[in-house]
Amino acid sequence: MRDFLPEAVNKRKYVIEVIERVYKLHGFVPLETPSMENLSVLLGKYGEEGDQLIYRLLHRGEKLTRALDEGTFTEDDLAELGMRYDLTVPLARVVAQYRNDLPRYFKRYQIQPVWRADRPAKGRFREFFQCDADITGTESLMAEADVLNAVTSILNKLGFNNCQIDLNHRGLLRGMILAAGIEPKLEGTTLTALDKLDKIGEEGVLDEMQEKEISKESAQKLLSLVAVTGEASNDEIFAHLRSDLREGVGAAALADLKTLLHLCSESPAGGMLKLTPRLARGLSYYTGPIFEITSTDFKGSLGGGGRYDNLIGMFGKQQIPAVGFSIGLERILLLMDDLGLYPDVETRAKVLVCALKDTPLEGVISLAGQLRERGIAVEIYPDQHKLGRQIGYADELKIPFVIIVGEEEIRNQRYGLKELVSGEQEALDVDGLIEKLS
Repeated sequence: MRDFLPEAVNKRKYVIEVIERVYKLHGFVPLETPSMENLSVLLGKYGEEGDQLIYRLLHRGEKLTRALDEGTFTEDDLAELGMRYDLTVPLARVVAQYRNDLPRYFKRYQIQPVWRADRPAKGRFREFFQCDADITGTESLMAEADVLNAVTSILNKLGFNNCQIDLNHRGLLRGMILAAGIEPKLEGTTLTALDKLDKIGEEGVLDEMQEKEISKESAQKLLSLVAVTGEASNDEIFAHLRSDLREGVGAAALADLKTLLHLCSESPAGGMLKLTPRLARGLSYYTGPIFEITSTDFKGSLGGGGRYDNLIGMFGKQQIPAVGFSIGLERILLLMDDLGLYPDVETRAKVLVCALKDTPLEGVISLAGQLRERGIAVEIYPDQHKLGRQIGYADELKIPFVIIVGEEEIRNQRYGLKELVSGEQEALDVDGLIEKLS
């Protein structure tokens, strides 16, 4: 959990504005949810390991004292609230709770912080922002195409050239697990291990699967199915998988993926999508296509998402299908810093007003107010120090102009405007200052 100084805040705001603008262009509307949710909302949605990373809030006052005095208690006795772990589960709660107030197809975007009791590392924090876009109410693959094109447009506008969106399907993973001879009841365990392939390698995944009662033969068979090289084309990967998945859930998932790739073939996402059988996405609520942003310039994902048709039904009587994508703001910012992708983000005022000794300060404040009313960012130097010291302060903060105000300038209503880079100085009235600074 970090502090952000002005330059960092301005970079964050620049990226968020780009993301928000693209989401709006795709018809998504904003939503905000509380920082805290009932633990009953959060638990059981992220898998066993995810549940362990939820920050829980202790009861307070008498309720906590009573639980402690009873002597034997569980975590559930000590807390009933948790910090928001992601933005998808709160969305599912909202759609179930307000379904009569929302349109049939609810397209929402949400840009808010989430919290995970994770081990910090580069690009991995305990408090971080997610930038989500989701569509609820339809099983159509047009929804997947819509969110994929929105995310692709964002990556393009931010200047990323070495990104791809890995694409897989939970049904395809289920089909490969069955083809490998792994029992259906071990599907969640298998996916959790497979999701660590990039972190711990094939040997580590094999060891973890065997620890979870999956035979070495079955684990190796599964890894042979997902082990497709990055150079293989989507068509070659389809051919590789069809030989083992000619029918059932795996074949149906392959058909979905082929349709989705066709839908995106003439849109921005088309050139960025790569069929990736090894992609697992550890969260347990996914039911259909899943996706993840990867880059050759960054280790780890920059965002991901997928279809989750059963999650909303956990909070109400009606099952409502949904699909979404989440961009990890912090990792996008880190990579943009590494690649130098930021434009010149203005962090300070455009002009500093410098008052000479004995200048009537009410006139200085009045001048600054007139400029601000015309949309010009103005900072007033608070002390009547020597002019050189004031100009040095403007230079230090990279403020490009200073306005020099003394008794004579106040009396004549003409002020000295100096551009620091060129050193040029001219006397202008208020209208002239506004015209020049604008």
